[in-house]
Amino acid sequence: MLAALVIADSLGVFDSRPYREVPHGNHSHYVPHDRDPNISISDFPTTPPREGEKITPTGEIVPDTLGEWW
Repeated sequence: MLAALVIADSLGVFDSRPYREVPHGNHSHYVPHDRDPNISISDFPTTPPREGEKITPTGEIVPDTLGEWW
């Protein structure tokens, strides 16, 4: 049971953020769950969005006008 919880946690099952951190060499990119697969990971920001912002499927950080920020 404990092993299942550890695996689920590592897969982000309990994470409510609308993006995930993707390691890329010596830095990370912040990528939304609904990212456009035609956009390279390198085109996504290396800093997470601030409160009131979101990352678009194409990698832009924009104001979150719908209040979807976790």
